[in-house]
Amino acid sequence: MLKSLTKRFLPKSLLGRSLMIIVMPLVILQVIAGFIFYESHWRKVSLTLSRGVAGDIATVIELMRLDVGTKNYYKMLQLPANHMGLLMSFSKGEIISYTQSVDSGIMEQTLSKALREALSLPFSINSVKIDRQVAINVQLSNGVLHVVTSRKRLFSTTTHIFLLWMVGSSLVLFAVATIFMRNQVKPIRRLAEAADDFGKGRDAHKFKPEGATEVRQAATAFIAMRERIQRHITQRTEMLAGVSHDLRTPLTRMKLQLEMASETSELSDLNDDVSEMENMLEGYLAFARGEGGEDPILTNLGDLLNIVASQTRRKGGNIDLHLESEIKVPVRPKVFKRCFTNLIDNAMRYAEHVSIRVGKRDGFVDIIIDDDGPGIPEEMREEVFKPFFRIEESRNSETGGVGLGLSIARDIVRSHGGDIELDTSPVGGLRARIRLPF
Repeated sequence: MLKSLTKRFLPKSLLGRSLMIIVMPLVILQVIAGFIFYESHWRKVSLTLSRGVAGDIATVIELMRLDVGTKNYYKMLQLPANHMGLLMSFSKGEIISYTQSVDSGIMEQTLSKALREALSLPFSINSVKIDRQVAINVQLSNGVLHVVTSRKRLFSTTTHIFLLWMVGSSLVLFAVATIFMRNQVKPIRRLAEAADDFGKGRDAHKFKPEGATEVRQAATAFIAMRERIQRHITQRTEMLAGVSHDLRTPLTRMKLQLEMASETSELSDLNDDVSEMENMLEGYLAFARGEGGEDPILTNLGDLLNIVASQTRRKGGNIDLHLESEIKVPVRPKVFKRCFTNLIDNAMRYAEHVSIRVGKRDGFVDIIIDDDGPGIPEEMREEVFKPFFRIEESRNSETGGVGLGLSIARDIVRSHGGDIELDTSPVGGLRARIRLPF
């Protein structure tokens, strides 16, 4: 439970987590410092100030006891106003109204403690009646002594200064940490973007190592890995291009010799075998070439699918195409056209009707190809994407080629950052769903 709550509320980004690692100890330190200040400084200072006020009041009361002449009280009470910052007055015969006592605050509690230590007389405190002043009433034997003093005599203003410095310094440190951490996270974000672009077949030639040493090491390793993969693809393509040239030459000579020879049933079968070898060779090369050297450009998928659908209709296929809106994505048009062609030809080979729907779903382009054919058993829907795998074990090109069509299609889609999934179509056949990042 605690683990799930922690994952839920913790920041997801590296910047957020890094700032939390920096800020949380700072906040804890500030809280501890504030608590220590409150306990050891603020309370002690406030109590010392309150004891000073209580001592002044006790001194005046003691003088009043020594000089019991009421006429001298008024002259005597002028001294605290001139020298102690205490405004005093005496009401003869009055009794304290305790209902006016307000001592719920920390300052009032501290002052009450000091007055109880300095006086053995009843008193009341009211810090609400007069703005920025505190009224103290002390019950004497012959009346009530009224005392009014400023809050500054009872409250340490350094508290506000301390809190201001504490919060202000925290905000400054947080701002500085945010700026520095953002600069540290940028190289990691750029590395992730470069890896994502490379995975989608896009060019990331402007990417270069930067940032901290560890990030530079990761970026350098990524660049080296990208170069090795590109070199491997180039070598494979060049090698197969050479194989294609070497194999096509003897195949062409064989076809010419067969054309010049007398027509017999054996030669007809041999001619079919040569044609099948040509088709197999083209399929192998198409699978090996993969992306080729084509650069991705912003392409209208609707136009691309219309071309493939038109070609299928010219061959006698029954196909419907529905586009929810105009969708343009950066793809390799020739390569992606081959992907659509493979999927649609595969569907038309076993079905009478094919429908295609294209739309946007949650940041992805959703391309759904449904057919009314026999479908593919669920346990074999991943197997059919393996190179050279066929549901039919025969290698007759008239019943399904060499088993590379779906492999090429998935390879193309994944090289653009998407994927293909197979499912049961609502019309009873097979559904191929292509999802591309938009």
